[in-house]
Amino acid sequence: MLFWLTELTTDFAFLNLFRYITFRTGGAVLTAFLFVFLFGPRIIKSLRLRQGKGQPIRKEGPERHLLQKQGTPTMGGLMILSGMTVAVLLWGNLRNPYVWVVLLLTLVYGAVGLYDDYLKVTKQSAEGFRGRIKIVIEAIAALIATYIIVDVGQEPLATSLAIPFFKGVLINLGWFFVPFGAFIIVGAGNAVNLTDGLDGLAIVPVMIAAATFGFISYLVGNVLFADYLQIHFVAGTGELAVICGALVGAGLGFLWFNAPPAQIFMGDTGSLALGGALGTIAVATKHELVLAIVGGLFVLEAASVIVQVASYKLFGVRVFRMAPLHHHFEQKGWAESTVVIRFWIISVALALAGLATLKLR
Repeated sequence: MLFWLTELTTDFAFLNLFRYITFRTGGAVLTAFLFVFLFGPRIIKSLRLRQGKGQPIRKEGPERHLLQKQGTPTMGGLMILSGMTVAVLLWGNLRNPYVWVVLLLTLVYGAVGLYDDYLKVTKQSAEGFRGRIKIVIEAIAALIATYIIVDVGQEPLATSLAIPFFKGVLINLGWFFVPFGAFIIVGAGNAVNLTDGLDGLAIVPVMIAAATFGFISYLVGNVLFADYLQIHFVAGTGELAVICGALVGAGLGFLWFNAPPAQIFMGDTGSLALGGALGTIAVATKHELVLAIVGGLFVLEAASVIVQVASYKLFGVRVFRMAPLHHHFEQKGWAESTVVIRFWIISVALALAGLATLKLR
């Protein structure tokens, strides 16, 4: 919205500042943070009154969770999505189609997660939305988002898969890129959802990934930087840095209340939406495979569940003491804070590895 002030630069030269993505990204970080920080207590109070017993805790999970986390309200993703949306609408260039694709996909996934959380709270059961229906809705939204991204982009890059570390390698998938991109988005949403199991565990890696992709978006959307780094230039994607900034700011505000002991959980409302946002940004910037590096922690968490389920069904053997992976380490005796901080460290290392792909080509 504030970007429209640039139309008045002939009379007010200082308004030219709003043309700069870096300035508006900084504004989005601050706006989203302040919104969540200031309105967070009211939202938490309202959710606690409406939810009563709060988020149901898995009975098969660590016993400590039943004692310490019982009664904590969920749907904290509403705080994050509200702060992010306000910041993006205020600081983003609303004429940019990529902004709307990412924002709307994020809100759709947030709505799916919200309904899932609602069912869990009202039924006081860890079983919410039926898994197949949930995945179908996510897939349809992701297919539409990817189709729009392809339609907005330029051939052959729009339907091609870029390979990290190789500057000239593009695999043109044709229209198969649409289901491939949808798979990335759905996978990212559910991987972050599986990671969200301990206080502060998911939100910090999400912020790290968002900050990383904010930097990547800015470079990919700038023809000079893209040419210098020999990465593929995608016109218009630089504006996604504003969304990434809003995610970082909203995440920081949420972490204030989600830090141990958490006053609120983000729930599927937040985790599905944040993962979907990261996946969509990766598809738009042609860094789908880099997301697997930067978000490697989410990949590990999702893989641990897949391996655990497959191993048990096929051989009757559990590879991990408990899945997802963070619960495995809890069962081994690690303190919750130890698991969380070490996973944060892994996220930082993976983000640096992902950034290294920009130059190692």
